[in-house]
Amino acid sequence: MSAAGPDLAEAPEERRFLSIAEAAALERELLEDYRFGRQQLAELCDHASAVAVTKVFPLAALSRKQRTVLVVCGPEQNGAVGLVCARHLQVFEYEPTIFYPMRSLDTALHRDLTTQCEKMDIPFLSYLPMEVQLINDVYGLAVDAVLGPGTELGEVGGPCTRVLATLKLLSIPLVSLDIPSGWDAETGSDAEDEDGLRPDVLVSVAASKRCAGRFSGRHHFVAGRFVPDDVRRKLALRLPGYTRTDCVVAL
Repeated sequence: MSAAGPDLAEAPEERRFLSIAEAAALERELLEDYRFGRQQLAELCDHASAVAVTKVFPLAALSRKQRTVLVVCGPEQNGAVGLVCARHLQVFEYEPTIFYPMRSLDTALHRDLTTQCEKMDIPFLSYLPMEVQLINDVYGLAVDAVLGPGTELGEVGGPCTRVLATLKLLSIPLVSLDIPSGWDAETGSDAEDEDGLRPDVLVSVAASKRCAGRFSGRHHFVAGRFVPDDVRRKLALRLPGYTRTDCVVAL
């Protein structure tokens, strides 16, 4: 979700895929009208994101090595997404390690989430090995929480560019949170680029962004069963139906 967009109250038809402006309108409703806090939203969405990971990679079916998860966090909102997901994966008895090369310690949200992970003894890597095979040998899967909607690679540069270059070469399964990093959230450009990120699993946060229409991996989930019905109606959102008490749904 990103900067504010137009008022969508008069939207005539329901949307399954959201533009950046529509995602911003949803976020604005939740933060301003419903008074959700940013940390509260991160907690709701990313607990559900971690649950989605457990559905594709159930603990009972994994070897000890396969339970190790590399969570790669970027400097903006998706970094917060990754930090919360890593913490919940640890609670679920996976073994996450975080690589967070551009820490956003200027905000209370990122400081608090980083502290929580550190206090829970989740390791933080000081660098990402350049030898991709080393990562493949140590970890069972990777989680991409580098760039979210509205964040351009050119805006963050340096470390994130190198991180994405490494993620593209991994042979272990890759899970992208909200959108695959490097994709245009509107058009999905980079989706068919041979050098683009091609995740096995996409976990859309709250609702699918437009680029998800070009996702061709094995599993696509929507995570975060918390959007009030009147917000859904006001913004004409066609959200998937959840089963019983589930907080994620497979599309």
